[in-house]
Amino acid sequence: MTRQLHVAIVGGGMGGLAAAASLRHRGIRVSVYEQSAELREVGAGIFIYPNSLRQMERMGLGEALARVGAKVGSGSEYYRMDGSVVGKILTTDSSGWNGMYGMHRADILKTLADSLPASVIHTGHKCVDFAQHESGARVSFENGHVAHADVVIAADGINSVLQKYVVGPSAPEYAGFRAYRGLVAADKVPEWRREAHQVWMGDGKHFMVFPVRSGELLNYVGFVPTANQTIESWSAVGDRDELAASFAGWDPRVTCLLDKVESCFWWGLFDRRPLGKWVNGRLALLGDAAHPMLPHLGQGANQAIEDGTALAVILQACERGLSVQDALTRYEALRRPRTSMVQSEARKNGMRYDSQYADLAQRDKEIANSAQLRRSLYDYDIEKETLQFLNLDGVAA
Repeated sequence: MTRQLHVAIVGGGMGGLAAAASLRHRGIRVSVYEQSAELREVGAGIFIYPNSLRQMERMGLGEALARVGAKVGSGSEYYRMDGSVVGKILTTDSSGWNGMYGMHRADILKTLADSLPASVIHTGHKCVDFAQHESGARVSFENGHVAHADVVIAADGINSVLQKYVVGPSAPEYAGFRAYRGLVAADKVPEWRREAHQVWMGDGKHFMVFPVRSGELLNYVGFVPTANQTIESWSAVGDRDELAASFAGWDPRVTCLLDKVESCFWWGLFDRRPLGKWVNGRLALLGDAAHPMLPHLGQGANQAIEDGTALAVILQACERGLSVQDALTRYEALRRPRTSMVQSEARKNGMRYDSQYADLAQRDKEIANSAQLRRSLYDYDIEKETLQFLNLDGVAA
């Protein structure tokens, strides 16, 4: 009888917990180690798109996500800064399925955590060392605990502690922008389109709004260039007046919403050029530890969820004779080309949103044509693709 595989995940954020849920769904034993004393996310919104939602629905999380998410659909549009319409925002896959939610980060994190037994998640564990040998791996923590596992997954973010055990030093690259973000109660702006994702683009900046938490809140983000590098943080307090001044004279819908803002956060935008490798023996990188990307396609969390699904499918093949090292090598071979493409396209889309074009008509044409890219992202079924990838090599999953 084959011994059950044990996977240790370092990082209890969205990517780590989604990977844990996917691994458990396929019968793989998993432990999650988070350095914070408790799992928490501050007030910020993200998108869950069809390419990741279909995977979470297969894990039985569809109803829970529907309760806390806000459906995004009708009225979703791109605008110039004065409010003139550039085009529609695609909110479905090719089949017409509107599997798109605006989510409060805290809500999706809780949904994922609640799907796991309490014994799986270990908080207050800051990783300080990694080692491996022929038959296993070891992760050491600042509190003195040592975890042993067959596989270690680094889901510890853009400043990953474990990344150095896979590749040489690679500093994140500052994009030259800070993002102001926050939440406004929907009842403060009763005229707002309730299901709409709306994006205003102009003069080196852009501003977007979409609903979260069952439509009770509107999540806004204002992207503003800055010569001074802003820290990469979800909880740094921003300057509300500076935010409002940055978008003075824009479409009245933007300025009126900003009049309702009492406080905000900001964070600096960073990504990284594609890494040369993601895997070293029994250690693999996942999510932002592997492929941090700018938010201009909204795919960061979605790609991390894809990573976790691919890992679970491939590691399940170890029950049928695939070695751990071979499984992780296949994971990298499958995932690295796709995430590199998404990283690149996110950078390009940021240039469109910030109107960095001599001819805005060309920008508007590209925005209209971007529906084709988004449709290909939303149609992608990572579970199906992974199974096909394995079967090409004669490995049944």
